[in-house]
Amino acid sequence: MARSSIAAIDWITVLLFLLLVGFGWINIYSASYQDGSFSLTDFSQPYIRQIYWILLSIALIIITQAIEAKFYERFAGLIYVVSLLSLLGLFVFGKNINGATSWYQIGPAGLQPSEFAKSCTALALAKFLSDMQTNIKLLGYQVRAFLIIAIPAVLIIPQPDPGSALVYAAFFFPLYREGLAAIYLIVGASAAGLFILTLLFNPVWVVLAIASIMLFILIKNRKRKPKYSRYLLTIAVVAGFCFSVNYIFNNVFEQRHRDRFNIVLGKEVDSKGIGYNTNQSEIAIGSGSWTGKGWKEGTQTKGGFVPEQHTDYIFSTVGEEWGFLGASMVVILFVLLLIRLIHLAERQKSQFSRVYGYSVIGILFIHFAINIGMVIGLMPTIGIPLPFFSYGGSGLWGFTILLFIFIKLDSNRVNEW
Repeated sequence: MARSSIAAIDWITVLLFLLLVGFGWINIYSASYQDGSFSLTDFSQPYIRQIYWILLSIALIIITQAIEAKFYERFAGLIYVVSLLSLLGLFVFGKNINGATSWYQIGPAGLQPSEFAKSCTALALAKFLSDMQTNIKLLGYQVRAFLIIAIPAVLIIPQPDPGSALVYAAFFFPLYREGLAAIYLIVGASAAGLFILTLLFNPVWVVLAIASIMLFILIKNRKRKPKYSRYLLTIAVVAGFCFSVNYIFNNVFEQRHRDRFNIVLGKEVDSKGIGYNTNQSEIAIGSGSWTGKGWKEGTQTKGGFVPEQHTDYIFSTVGEEWGFLGASMVVILFVLLLIRLIHLAERQKSQFSRVYGYSVIGILFIHFAINIGMVIGLMPTIGIPLPFFSYGGSGLWGFTILLFIFIKLDSNRVNEW
């Protein structure tokens, strides 16, 4: 890379990335090491493998920065199609690991294409929205944008990997930034809220409560001559949705998903079965108190009480060994990274770069919020890693490519007139 290109790189973002990756490896080491000698050739140890994943990530960073920024825009469609083909190929060539056919086995290592499909979808959406003819306020363009987002998610769900598919909700962030009506977000949030309320209470009471609220609003606005049909239609739609929730929950969701929702909602207590991971994670984090037990001194971690602690539950290691202060530091690092990325996205001169930037922000935020919510028991366990932090080659590479494509686009903004 030319010296001017290197100087244009946002080194604050790079520093935050390095801090998260470095601290993540320290905790992976603590969560997975066995007493004995440290050998860089002992590939049986996750923390050794993670070192090589990190080194290969550095190679990916160099490649993303060496490629011309215009390449990502020019070939966004082709990259997206290749990612879809990689997801389709899993149904024929994929390897089943832990009940999910989400991996290609390449020698001793596995590759998870869904981790790379996120950045490919972000590029395709950015390309579509930055087209001169695209107006996201028009229904036809909204449908096409939704299809770009939905197709990879639909291919991921039957693997089955609903957690990775859920991440695609993150693409509503760039759509909203580019002018999508807020009603979509309102309807989505309302549907999620009604779904939870109906699981907690009898749907009849939920519908009556919503109808009472609508009646209050109607009476308050009666002088403005409101359209009664809209209020009746809203109540009818709410009623239909609420009375369908139990059917969907009992006939569409798998038993393990129902169990996880019931545990989070407090309808079931299963600390030895489906709720074991979450229960042990909460114990580990709570035992860390303010300053933690010390690196490699966590009794829950050392005892292996939290399954998959070096992957999806890595944050429980932070809570136990580094305490509230260490856990807060991780949260602050992620928040600083998101704030920095928002700043970078807003200073872009091209719509393509801005849309891609907000896609990156949305994906990282969804992963961050759901993973930590899952680990502390606020959300059901759905298998979403903590970006740059959890163990795994595909995850680290996917997030690295996602972030550093944006860093490349940002470093090229002076040429985007």
